[in-house]
Amino acid sequence: MNAGIWGIGRYLPEKVITNFDLEKMMETSDEWIRTRTGIEERRIAGDDEFTSDMAYYAAEKALKQANVDAADIDMILVATVTPDRSFPSVSCMLQERLGAHRACAMDLSAACAGFMYGLITAKQFIESGSYKHVLVVGAEKLSGITNWEDRNTAVLFGDGAGAVVLGPVSDGKGILSFELGSDGTGGKHLYSDDAAKIFMNGREVFKFAVRQMGESSVNVLVKAGLGKEDVDFLIPHQANIRIMESARERLELPLEKMSKTIQKYGNTSAASIPISLVEELEAGKIKDGDLLVMVGFGGGLTWGAIAMRWGR
Repeated sequence: MNAGIWGIGRYLPEKVITNFDLEKMMETSDEWIRTRTGIEERRIAGDDEFTSDMAYYAAEKALKQANVDAADIDMILVATVTPDRSFPSVSCMLQERLGAHRACAMDLSAACAGFMYGLITAKQFIESGSYKHVLVVGAEKLSGITNWEDRNTAVLFGDGAGAVVLGPVSDGKGILSFELGSDGTGGKHLYSDDAAKIFMNGREVFKFAVRQMGESSVNVLVKAGLGKEDVDFLIPHQANIRIMESARERLELPLEKMSKTIQKYGNTSAASIPISLVEELEAGKIKDGDLLVMVGFGGGLTWGAIAMRWGR
């Protein structure tokens, strides 16, 4: 029994902050941000809009597309580092709001790699036969922990949510292989400081990400018994265009076979991969039977990747 995606949805706040808006707030420029990160604008949640709200809107869309009633969900996993509060978890708040009364629920904290951790955790429960329907959500309100006086991090992050419903799929479809990893010795390079704001050593994180994104992408292909030539589409965590390009080049893929949404939404952490997946599906770039590689990295340091054959 393979686990695969039945339905998917996303939510993005209405408020847009462009690079030109940031020029008025700090010493930076549109040119500086674009050339170093690839970001042109990002979405920012309102003061009365929380991670659980965004998770709910994305989850509703995923359930509808999957044609699965919330009451039939067995498990809810929410990947986030920006919960509404310490507890109850965002997943429990989401369970109540959706009416998914049968579901167990928990949050996962693996920063920008959180969605990968969620997918791979859900896979185990489905393939073991323990559960049939698992809702996995990546949701972040990073604007709430961004230091808007630090131009090195403030220009990077945005808010949003993406959700998928996973269930059993036919032989040869779904998640074919995966890789998860952590390196706690690198935690000092990317963390939330005493003021509950994001700190990042950009140089060290860049070096780690360039190496790990490429390695993990190749590793999941090897585990699946596939080669670079078999990949139809790459969906990398949208952190930095140069990091994303390094993964694409490692897989020897043309530009049109890599998802690029960072220019519109910035780095939305655990939400970036599902948000990008929705974008590419809506654009018709992903078709039934396509082989996808999804790969992400984040604070911890953490990383995760999967090779997936799209379809049910």
